Amino acid sequence: MGRDIVPPLGYFLGGVLLMITLHRLGHTDESFQLNPDLIVTIESTPDTVISLTTTAKVVVSETPEEVSAAVHSWRVVVLSDAMRARRDPPESSSLPARKKNKRLSAVEPEGS
Repeated sequence: MGRDIVPPLGYFLGGVLLMITLHRLGHTDESFQLNPDLIVTIESTPDTVISLTTTAKVVVSETPEEVSAAVHSWRVVVLSDAMRARRDPPESSSLPARKKNKRLSAVEPEGS
């Protein structure tokens, strides 16, 4: 206890944060990556036990607060990337460019 809450580094691929990095209890020199979407609960019993959607349980050396901070940081990155992508769509899109003032209709109007 008394440690500063610093989120563990995540696993990046191509600049995208894919997973959070944790350490199994007793193996602090060996890290592993965990997809935060799989986490159901984080318990302190007194060791930190993470229950996953797969019904597996993982005991880690990080505190529940550190795991929560890592998940929070991961979600911030994922959501900010999604919002940035929505706001700034890529210029090289495979979709055809839209024509301005073109109305959608089931039948083409006469004279067009």
